[in-house]
Amino acid sequence: MSIFNYKSRFLKPFKNVFILILFVFIVWMLFFDANSYLIHHELNSDIDALETEKEYYHKEIEKDKKAIKKLSTEEGLEKFAREEYYMKRDSEEIFIIEYEDSLKTKDNE
Repeated sequence: MSIFNYKSRFLKPFKNVFILILFVFIVWMLFFDANSYLIHHELNSDIDALETEKEYYHKEIEKDKKAIKKLSTEEGLEKFAREEYYMKRDSEEIFIIEYEDSLKTKDNE
């Protein structure tokens, strides 16, 4: 007898039609609706990921603006050409020194 009494105590509020409708409405809104909590949680995580990506690209833009500013001067352009493309003046000679650890071999590729 006590088992039936125990179950009926927890099921008693669900005999009321308004509470039953409210419960169904809450379950529907949390899980099944187009604006459900699960979809909102997924969209919020997407927004967070996009905001971090946006910050990364803003930092990259600032870094590129600094590089463009350096390359806009004659000295900066000459330095870049010498370091990256090993360009030289007519009266100069270039010696490229490569250290053993900077060489590409089959072991460290």
